[in-house]
Amino acid sequence: MTKWPNRAASSRTSSGLAADPQRSAYLDALHLLSRRALSIAECRERLLAREHAADTIDQAITHLLDTGGLDDKRLALSHARTAVEIKGRGRLRVVRELQARGVDKEVAAEAVADVFSEKDERSLVARALQKKLRRGSRPESKTVDAAEQARLYQYLMRQGFTPAVVIEALRKLRKGTDDEVE
Repeated sequence: MTKWPNRAASSRTSSGLAADPQRSAYLDALHLLSRRALSIAECRERLLAREHAADTIDQAITHLLDTGGLDDKRLALSHARTAVEIKGRGRLRVVRELQARGVDKEVAAEAVADVFSEKDERSLVARALQKKLRRGSRPESKTVDAAEQARLYQYLMRQGFTPAVVIEALRKLRKGTDDEVE
């Protein structure tokens, strides 16, 4: 006999997988979505990992799509806004991240276009450069040599900014430090 007779036994095993075959895929999906917004592909993967049947997963996902519990467009917009405004990421990286989460290419591109219609990529690159240079031990009067410029270029490219905007920003930075030296 259990300590609390009205309390049901846990439906999880030590591995975290569903032990109760009666537990529905829909309830597990709701539980997953209560913690974090998921794409349709992520939700499907996690339900498969919990050993639900493919047909019950399809039914659960269809029901969640009908009720608005799952929405890749909403997820893509939210992720893109956070990545740009808080993390300072560029257009290309945000699209890559969304595609890695299983969001359709067109949906990802549309969300990124919506977010970047409100933002100036040049100002985002300038902000990323300021953040990177502030973090380093480089005094403001020191010039940016070729090796440091190459490191900054690689950093900005990894952040997902377009090459043309990165090169333009680095030229301005180089020109600004050359003017200070003269």
